[in-house]
Amino acid sequence: MLSQEELIELFKKTRADSEHICSFLETEDYVVQPIVDVSPPKWHLGHTTWFFEEFVLKKYSNSHQLYDENTAYVFNSYYESVGEKVIRTNRGNLSRPTVAWIYNFRKYVTDAVLDLLKNKKLDEEALAVLEIGCHHEKQHQELLYTDIKYILGNNPLFPKYNDEFEENPVQEFDREWIKIPEGIYEIGHKSDDFCYDNEKGLHKVFLCDYEISNKLVTNKEFIDFIDDGGYEDVLLWHAEGWDWVNENEISAPSYWHKINEEWHQYTLGGLQKLNLNAPVTHISYYEAFAYSQWKGMRLPTEEEWETAQSKFEWGSRWEWTESAYSPYPGYKKADGALGEYNGKFMVNQKVLRGGSVVTPQNHTRPTYRNFFHPQLRWQFTGFRLVK
Repeated sequence: MLSQEELIELFKKTRADSEHICSFLETEDYVVQPIVDVSPPKWHLGHTTWFFEEFVLKKYSNSHQLYDENTAYVFNSYYESVGEKVIRTNRGNLSRPTVAWIYNFRKYVTDAVLDLLKNKKLDEEALAVLEIGCHHEKQHQELLYTDIKYILGNNPLFPKYNDEFEENPVQEFDREWIKIPEGIYEIGHKSDDFCYDNEKGLHKVFLCDYEISNKLVTNKEFIDFIDDGGYEDVLLWHAEGWDWVNENEISAPSYWHKINEEWHQYTLGGLQKLNLNAPVTHISYYEAFAYSQWKGMRLPTEEEWETAQSKFEWGSRWEWTESAYSPYPGYKKADGALGEYNGKFMVNQKVLRGGSVVTPQNHTRPTYRNFFHPQLRWQFTGFRLVK
C-alpha cells in the first residue's frame, strides 16, 4: 500500500491527467452521448469527483460540506446501495450542470481531499479507498479517450482530437509461436502492489500444452478475412454473433471506411489511410472468435494468456480471451457500496487481458482482468491466436 505522502502525489497527478485529456475538447464536445455505452466527457469528470466526495470526504472528513445536494443523483453510476441516480441513457440530456460548474466542483473536491491528506493521519482503510479512487479515475481516463473517439468518430466531419496521440503502434517483428508445456500453473495477483478484488485468490490451474502467437492479428490479416467472405459465412460464427452481424449490418471493424476502394480508419488524429501492419482494433469478441475459426485456431483462455504473457509484447490492445468473467476461488465481495465495483458484473461478459494505447501508465499488470459484453467494440480491443 502507498504511503500517505505517495498518495498525495498520485492523487494530484491523476486529477490533472483527466483534465489534460479534456483540454483538447470544445465545450460542445463535453455533452454528447451518442449511445448508451458512451458517456459525455463532463459526466466522467463529475462522476470521478463524486466518487471521492462520496467514499472519502463524507466518511473520513469531519468538516466537509457537500458542494451540491444533487451531485450523488447526477453522478452516481451503478452503486445501487448509495441511492437514486440519473438513468444511464439520460446522461447526454444533462445540459446542466454546465462544464464550468463541473470544473468548479472538481476543484472544490480536489482541494478538500488534499487538505484531508495533508492535515489528518488516515488509517489503512481510508488510504486504501483513496488508492482505489485514483485507479477508478484512471479507468475513466481510458473511457474518456474511447468515448471522445466515439463522439468525434461518429461526427460526419470526422474532426481531429489532436496530433499528438499515436494509437497504431506496429509490432516490428516476425510472428513466432510460443510453446507452453502441459502443466500446473499459478494464476492471480501475487504482490502487495495495488490490484482489484477480482484479481485476488491466487490459485493453481492445469493447462494442456499449447502454442500462442507472439503478435497480435494485424489489419492486413483481418482484411484477408473480410475479402474471403468471413462476415458472410454463418459457419464461422456463434449463433448470437451471427444475429449481431446481420441485425447491425456489420461488415468491418468499427471506424473503418472504404473510400475509392481503399480502407481508411478514423483515429484520434482524424481520418487516415489504414495502417495495414498495425494490430486490428475496435472489434467485438464475436469477430475475434469468427476470425480464429476461419484460421482454424482459437482464442487463448485468460489462464493461458497470463501464463505466457512474459514471453510476448502486450499493452497496445485489450485482448479478447475465451474466458467468461467469473470469480476466482475464494472470491469475496467487499462490504458496502464498494462491493458493487466488480462482483456484480460477473455474468454474461468476456475477460480481456493486457491493456491498450489509452490505458494510463502504471494502471495495468499481468493479472488485470478487464471485462466487456461480447458485442462491444468501442474500446481498443484486439486479439492474438492460439493453436
